[in-house]
Amino acid sequence: MANLPERKSRLIGSGEIEVSFEFFPPKTEKMEAALWSAIERLAPLYPEFVSVTYGAGGSTRERTHATVARLVRETDLKPAAHLTCVAATREEVDAVARSYWEAGVRHVVALRGDPAGGPGSRYEPHPGGYENAAALVAGLKKIAPFEVSVAGYPERHPESPSLEADMDNLKAKVDAGADRIITQFGFDNVHYLRFLERARAAGIWVPITPGIVPIHNFKQVAGFAARAGASVPSWLSRDFEGLEDDPATSHLVAASVATEQVMDLVDEGVKKFHFYTLNRADLVYAICHLLGLRPRLSQRVTQRAAG
Repeated sequence: MANLPERKSRLIGSGEIEVSFEFFPPKTEKMEAALWSAIERLAPLYPEFVSVTYGAGGSTRERTHATVARLVRETDLKPAAHLTCVAATREEVDAVARSYWEAGVRHVVALRGDPAGGPGSRYEPHPGGYENAAALVAGLKKIAPFEVSVAGYPERHPESPSLEADMDNLKAKVDAGADRIITQFGFDNVHYLRFLERARAAGIWVPITPGIVPIHNFKQVAGFAARAGASVPSWLSRDFEGLEDDPATSHLVAASVATEQVMDLVDEGVKKFHFYTLNRADLVYAICHLLGLRPRLSQRVTQRAAG
């Protein structure tokens, strides 16, 4: 097996890897400045697209719209706006989708969304709303020829009764018109590879992009994983043991862990990766650099941190 430097050289020469990045809309001017600083840092890596998350019940609706609209106006990036079914009628969701299309957004990440009552509460479709992500995908395709991505859960959605039921739900989203699946993040590639195998066996042939989360803060990311149904291997906990008050070393470990994870998937034939950035660029940029990605300075991003 080739060692890491040899594999890097191959990737630099062939341009095998493609990446996409996820951001969340800012709540304050300080967070806005941090977001656009991250975008400016990562844009020269020419991501396939950048997605912007969306809160339930309009809690971030306006901020999401403002962020994706600005991405269209001021950058050469291709934004993908998240959209959920939660706490809104079909008419309200359709209006948001049309506003995205009018703003120049051509890619939507269609999600059912978290229960309005918060983690642990039961999901209830809004009366008159889309009942689930599959219905939302079908609705979006009727509004405009959006490219639509949906979520996949290699270790099963926390609310799903079984792996089989989870796969049936995923196939329903693809049958409704989804063009791509982006997986929940995970740390053990075995889960992704088994998920990919089950999906292909179920007749799902759209691209399935693995989600990668750089570990800026192990305790925080472990909490995200617990809520998302993603396991944290014991070896990963040991890697970060004793680094709670040593962020510099923790980030070096995180870069090594994520790079090794991606390179192992490249060896399995995976070429595209979706990074959950948490609006922080440096660690993502370092990982991409180790993967052989280099900036192309012609990428246009307006050099101002606030709108």
